Amino acid sequence: MYNTNRIQFEKPNLAELTSRYTVVDLHFHTQYSDGKNTIKEIADRAAELGIGISITDHNEIAGAVEIDNYKNILSIPGIEVTSEEGTHILIYFYETDSLKRFYASDVKPFMGHDIMSSTSLIMEEIISRARAYNSVIIFPHPFCAAYTGICNLHFPKERLNRLLDRIDGIEVINSGNLNKWNLKSSVLGFNLDKAVTGGSDGHTVQHMGRSVTWAACMKNRKAFLDAIKQKRNKVIGKEIDILKKVATNGFKLRTNIKNYPDLVEKNIKYSCILINSKSKILRDNLKRRLNEKIRKKEKNGKNLSP
Repeated sequence: MYNTNRIQFEKPNLAELTSRYTVVDLHFHTQYSDGKNTIKEIADRAAELGIGISITDHNEIAGAVEIDNYKNILSIPGIEVTSEEGTHILIYFYETDSLKRFYASDVKPFMGHDIMSSTSLIMEEIISRARAYNSVIIFPHPFCAAYTGICNLHFPKERLNRLLDRIDGIEVINSGNLNKWNLKSSVLGFNLDKAVTGGSDGHTVQHMGRSVTWAACMKNRKAFLDAIKQKRNKVIGKEIDILKKVATNGFKLRTNIKNYPDLVEKNIKYSCILINSKSKILRDNLKRRLNEKIRKKEKNGKNLSP
């Protein structure tokens, strides 16, 4: 039975949580992709908060490998891969060596021209490759702006259902996301009855710990990732204030400017899909109205018959 108390929309009391549980911010970015801070700054902040951290840089693992050297904090090896469609997927590994092998053979050969560019792998291929390793596969921010979340128009219902069936879980609270989209993501996670995770999606240490995943387990990777897979964890968090996002995310924008050609191409493609989808909806609505009018006239005609 799914525990409806597994997802809490409130600011985490980290001092209380860390005194009793293993607590990890499962979504964080560094200078190696589009984040602001160095690994040392991130490790120091995580130690100060008493939480674990997963460095999930876009199409890059240097930060996740580097933070493994900080033995005073729990780190979960991870990466956020961008599919050919422009959609993101989070993959967590039990061992850093597995992450290194996955990156070397299953990501790097398919990289785009920039770290923030899409890979040449469609989403199904990324999942298949990740399944060859002892890993936990999560769709981050499934509902969000444009095409970075899996619940977008690139993926028709049947294809989306197949993809949702193949992954381990859903990121239900992403602090960088809007509340309305996190609520929809939480409903999705609830309905799928899969693993749920939360993370700040932080790009500066000020965001760290805003949303966390916690479990009553030993403070090590295996115990924590097992707890997620077995749905024995909980998620608690709140969204980052929009003004704070604007004030601190200038560096994120500068990083994405380098990826401008790829972003333009993806936005044009997605806009075409969106326009075609809206046109189909309009056509279907018009057809439905015409059919209703025809049925109404036929009904009135029968009523007027002698």
